[in-house]
Amino acid sequence: MISKRFFKTKEEVEVTFELDVPETASNVAIVAEFLNWKPEPMKRIAKSSTYKYKVRLPKCQEYQFRYLLGEGQWINDPHADKYIPNAFGGENSLVSTYS
Repeated sequence: MISKRFFKTKEEVEVTFELDVPETASNVAIVAEFLNWKPEPMKRIAKSSTYKYKVRLPKCQEYQFRYLLGEGQWINDPHADKYIPNAFGGENSLVSTYS
């Protein structure tokens, strides 16, 4: 799930990424344009199989991202704003900060 919080007085949008994964998964990370494509660990919500990552991004932009489980299982967010082809023959999720 992706939730967005728009601020009236700021040029930023707070975006929260949440992902439910199998209980056996570990090392869940988000990999995104806004992170220079470097994996950033997501925080596990206590006593659940949900992982979360929160960030503030500039308004009126689009950003590609994917989730990385363990050492090589890539998945997209089923709630992404849209999907676009990537250079590896798959698709990336896309989040938009347009209001």
